[in-house]
Amino acid sequence: MTSSTKLTRSLVEVAMGRAHADLVIRDGKWVSVQSGEIIPHTDIAIVNGRIAFVGSDASHTVGPKTKIVEAKGRYLVPGLLDGHMHVESGMITVTEFVRAAAVRGTTGMFIDPHEIANVFGLKGVKLMVDEAAKQPIHVWVQMPSCVPSSPGFETPGASLGPKEVAEAMTWKGIIGLGEMMNFPGVYMSDKKMLDEMSATHAAGKTIGGHYPSLDLGLPFHGYVAGGAEDDHEGTRLEDAVARVRQGMKAMLRYGSAWHDVATQVKAITEKKLDSHRFILCTDDSHAATLSQEGHMDRVLRHALGEGLNPMTAIQMMTINTAEHFGLTKEMGMIAPGRWGDVVLVNDLMNFKAEIVIAKGQVIAENGELQVKLPTVKHPGWAKKSVRLKKQLKAEDFILQTRAADGAEVNAHVIGVIENQAPTRHLQMKVKAEKGEVKADLRRDLAKIAVVERHRGTGKVTVGLVSGFGFTRKCAIASTVAHDSHQMMVAGTDDECMALAANELAKCGGGQVVVMNGEVVGKVELQIAGLMSTEHAEVVAKKAASVLMGFMACGCELNNPNMQLSLLGLVVIPELRISDKGLVDVTNFDFVSVLDD
Repeated sequence: MTSSTKLTRSLVEVAMGRAHADLVIRDGKWVSVQSGEIIPHTDIAIVNGRIAFVGSDASHTVGPKTKIVEAKGRYLVPGLLDGHMHVESGMITVTEFVRAAAVRGTTGMFIDPHEIANVFGLKGVKLMVDEAAKQPIHVWVQMPSCVPSSPGFETPGASLGPKEVAEAMTWKGIIGLGEMMNFPGVYMSDKKMLDEMSATHAAGKTIGGHYPSLDLGLPFHGYVAGGAEDDHEGTRLEDAVARVRQGMKAMLRYGSAWHDVATQVKAITEKKLDSHRFILCTDDSHAATLSQEGHMDRVLRHALGEGLNPMTAIQMMTINTAEHFGLTKEMGMIAPGRWGDVVLVNDLMNFKAEIVIAKGQVIAENGELQVKLPTVKHPGWAKKSVRLKKQLKAEDFILQTRAADGAEVNAHVIGVIENQAPTRHLQMKVKAEKGEVKADLRRDLAKIAVVERHRGTGKVTVGLVSGFGFTRKCAIASTVAHDSHQMMVAGTDDECMALAANELAKCGGGQVVVMNGEVVGKVELQIAGLMSTEHAEVVAKKAASVLMGFMACGCELNNPNMQLSLLGLVVIPELRISDKGLVDVTNFDFVSVLDD
């Protein structure tokens, strides 16, 4: 008898009362996302981690060793699923992310580790896959698709292609292809991009999308024709509508810094589009957000506040997500044969997980973990990713100009947009001072530099940024810099920028804030320069010192460290900076910082 047959037999035997359940949840309100009903006085019987029976009375499944969970009229909600996210954005490992999210009701995560892939390549992805497999909840991995995200415009620490994608598709735990970020490559029929998508199709797995352009004309249609099946980069009502009409799943994200639910959810609440083609996700959640506000429970509360009814919102993070990845036989609903993933809550409108059951066991009660998480030892190579050719000096951050002293020069400046991933391509007049252009606090004009950290070339690229609102002599350095994850340094003073960069190299990566020549904030992220092995609460406190440092420097943006981390993401319009120069993403071409 095969293991599958044994499992099926056990489910049938328990459902019929000929065998006893391992766990029975008694007398709850069943949130049946598959039928759209809330059914009172419901019992659930679970055996071998799977649901065997859902009905009004499961007493026939109870034996002397059956664990009883008294629901006492509370809602029985399917475990919440995050359909698109990056663990690395939390600055913590897979295990520590699970520690923070599972107690909140998240029982499934679909992670795209393209951050660590850009640093360590395929072995970095395998590191995440192996750790994901050890978790008490479901953690599926999407194979990163664009490493580098934009070939020719940046230098990552590693490179992946169709061969590596095809190999990863054979690994257990790989659910599909991560977000296809090189959208121009797709609509221009780039062979590498199309081969990666074809390898995923051949494996019968899902292709993640990433189309941040506002152009919904032929480029968008070409991108959809390439095979991307979802997209989380929409920011407008028309973006959500266009994606759903073209057969994609519109993923509405509500992360720490990207707030794109409010505008797009109107496609459901006002235009009355079918909600089954919509998914709620986080994309990027900071450690502080996780520990203080929550994960998918936070997204759910926000979605309800934007006008969705509870059933629709819950469907958009359970059954819709499972269906998208071909997993409705496994999860996404409370029904026989599915994993025993159930969250008990008292109030759907103010969703707070009281008991969390995953894979048939109680893993959390009242915010406290009830199971032991795996101990993961990370290899030495994973902690050695910051390689600088030399100690940096203030002169490394000079922005040189050929213009005469006192002359006005046109500058191309990155404009930060609060709570959004896109930037603006600003043009500002700046003054040449003895062969250089300096930061200007009065005009909210700071420097932004990329320090090459993967190969130790010693290269430093300097540009200009507006929108952080710095009012002090300061600098912030970060090895979290999507997607190539070079070292990013923003600041108003060259000495401070050099100090921040050197301090960051010394601690192995992370984020450092320097003000008036002193370190005032720091979080150490030794694994790939992206993640800490410490608990989310500890990392959150250290990351809070970085946020406080931003504030001390005069910055009042929401989650400015995440805004900083995206200034090197050369696949999202309009203007970005990489180790190779300033990139006009709208036209996919390099542009000079100064027209001198």
